[in-house]
Amino acid sequence: MTKPHLLVVTGLSGAGKTLAMKALEDLGFFCIDNLPPSFLLQLTKLQHLTADSGQRVAVAMDVRGGEMFADLFEALASLEAQEVPHQILFLECADDVLVRRFSETRRRHPVKEGHSLYEQIAAERRLLAGLRERADLVLDTTRMAGHDLKPRLADLVAGRSLEEGMEVDVTSFGFKHGVPLDADMVLDVRFLPNPHYEPALREWTGLDPSVREFVMADAEAAAFVDDVVAFVQRWLSRFAATGRPRLTLAIGCTGGQHRSVVLAEVIAARLREHHPHVEAHHRDMRR
Repeated sequence: MTKPHLLVVTGLSGAGKTLAMKALEDLGFFCIDNLPPSFLLQLTKLQHLTADSGQRVAVAMDVRGGEMFADLFEALASLEAQEVPHQILFLECADDVLVRRFSETRRRHPVKEGHSLYEQIAAERRLLAGLRERADLVLDTTRMAGHDLKPRLADLVAGRSLEEGMEVDVTSFGFKHGVPLDADMVLDVRFLPNPHYEPALREWTGLDPSVREFVMADAEAAAFVDDVVAFVQRWLSRFAATGRPRLTLAIGCTGGQHRSVVLAEVIAARLREHHPHVEAHHRDMRR
């Protein structure tokens, strides 16, 4: 089922709205924090943020808006009257956990009513009671660590698992130019025959069919591809579970022109058969 393109994120202070917005940004949402409610309907009319554009939007709204927060119910009513598809996500949390979080961060509670944190949290609950009742989704973060929030949101509002949304970047490089610093895994293919020493192939790159045929003619190259593809398919879900948006696989040869380019292209093509977000990049191919 297609998810509404507008998500209103609200809830108790300290329940994790900041972390939720960061996670939603990683999940492909255009995120806006603490938008005045009167701008909510106008936001849905911006061309690059409409449902037709395919861009999903998450807007965080809470009692930090002060008196403006009272206008949120009117703004939500306007969305319903104009039949703008949207969801309300309410973040909930137990009082003792909220008190501990505020005590650890030494932040002031935005609600000034009452003298203790417990009184201020109770006052905020009263302010948000109506909003919680009309929420489409209620997420209790009481027992959640920060890294638990992203996979839960991916399933709840993005409509896909973290593995389905994860990007896999297969990058070729040359060891003589240095190892990519952003690589999650580095693999060395310098054990394969080097086209550089074949005069007819030296000036070409791994994108050329003749170079690819030369490299893949070695049985070890095909075995290497099978092993790497099997490894990524076996463990991709566990990499995704850590909350990272991308897995970068770096494949290196001496100069980054021939062998690593061929292997990166072949591995990316094989992974693409089972995973939608796979790209091959060649850092040093044109050097």
